[in-house]
Amino acid sequence: MNGGPSGFHNAPVTRTFVIASAILTILLGIQGRSKKLGLSYQDIFHTFRLWRFIGSLFAFSSTPELMFGLYLLYYFRVFERQIGSNKHSVFMFFSVILSSLFEILALTYLRDPSNVLVSGPYGLIFASFVPFYFDIPVSSRFRICGVQFSDKSFVYLAGLQLLFSSWTRSFIPGICGVLAGSLYRLNLLYIRKIKFPDVVASSFSRLPWPLPATSSHISSGSNSENVPLNASHQMEGNYQSAARASAPELASETSVATLVSMGFDRNSARQALIHAGDDINLATNILLEAQSH
Repeated sequence: MNGGPSGFHNAPVTRTFVIASAILTILLGIQGRSKKLGLSYQDIFHTFRLWRFIGSLFAFSSTPELMFGLYLLYYFRVFERQIGSNKHSVFMFFSVILSSLFEILALTYLRDPSNVLVSGPYGLIFASFVPFYFDIPVSSRFRICGVQFSDKSFVYLAGLQLLFSSWTRSFIPGICGVLAGSLYRLNLLYIRKIKFPDVVASSFSRLPWPLPATSSHISSGSNSENVPLNASHQMEGNYQSAARASAPELASETSVATLVSMGFDRNSARQALIHAGDDINLATNILLEAQSH
C-alpha cells in the first residue's frame, strides 16, 4: 500500500502544511524555544502567549516527533487527492480547531500546572487515522515471526510511536485528534458539506514552495503540472458528458494504480478514467459521486 504518486502531486494544501510545520519547528529549535512549547493550564488561563499557542499547534518539540509526524502527514495526503483540496482544507481546519478545544477542556478538567501537553499537529494527524481506518482497504497481509500484519500496520505503528512518545503528554492530544476526526466523519453540524471559497483553496497551489519531483508519467497524463483545485466545483453536474467527449480508448495503468491505492475498485477506477479522459481528479470525482448515491 502507498499514498499514490510520490511527492505532493494534487495535494498542495498538505504540502503547504508539511513545509510550514517543518520550517516552524526548525526556527523555534534554532531560537531555543522548542522546549518552551506545549499547552498547559497555566499557559492558557494565566500567562497566555499567542506565539506559544500557535507554535504548540504546528511545531514539534523534538526531532523524532518531527520525523514520525511529517511521515504521517505526508502519507495522509492521499485524502486530499480523494476529496479534493477544498474539502480537505475544511477537514484540516475543523480537526485542528476542535482538537485544540478538546485539549483545553482536558487541561481545565485536570487543573494540573505541571501537566504540559506535547506540541505539534497531533490533532490533525490522529484525526486522519479515522478515515484511514474506514476508507483505506487492506491490500496485502503477511506474517513476521508468526504474527500477522497488513500493509497498513506500519502506518499504525508510526502512529503508536507518536501517540506514546511522551506518554500522557502526547496521549491526550492524540485522543483529542481521534475525537475530532470521529465527529467530522459523523458530519457534526453538516461539516462535510461546507466548502471554503475556491480562491482560498487554490491559493495553496500558487505558493512558491519547493515541489518534490513526481514521476514523469503522472505529469504527462494532463496538459499541465497542476490540475485546477476547483475542478470538481466547475464540473459539477456536467463533467460526465464533457469527459466522455474527450475520453481515450484506454486508461493508463499508472492512473488505475493510483486510484486503486486510494481504495477504489480496479474495474470501477478503469471505467471512471475512461470517462474522465485519464484525468485522475475527474475520475476521483466520478467515483466519489457514484459512492454517494
